[in-house]
Amino acid sequence: MGKESLNIGREGEERAVEYLQSLGYEIVARNFHSRFGEIDIIAQKDGVVHFIEVKASMSKNPLENITSYKMQKLKKTIRYYLYTAKIEQPYQIDALIIQNNQIELLENISI
Repeated sequence: MGKESLNIGREGEERAVEYLQSLGYEIVARNFHSRFGEIDIIAQKDGVVHFIEVKASMSKNPLENITSYKMQKLKKTIRYYLYTAKIEQPYQIDALIIQNNQIELLENISI
């Protein structure tokens, strides 16, 4: 990943956090790593844990970067997080897409 891509990703995550907080989400963790993969943002709202994949792009459709392989890694990481944090409440996987200065939250995605 190039330096420009990393900067777009970091800026995207900062904007994503601000956007989620403006919608009433409580940010629990950012960039949670395990040997299985990474979760960009873990948040809570209305008794539900949200595992949020942030995708930002200036050119192509950011959704194209959420592949079935990426989802498999994400689900393994989520199971690991739930187990180690001893969380037993409902959860869902969301995608937060940032493209051309537009932000869109896609809730409860699955591939």
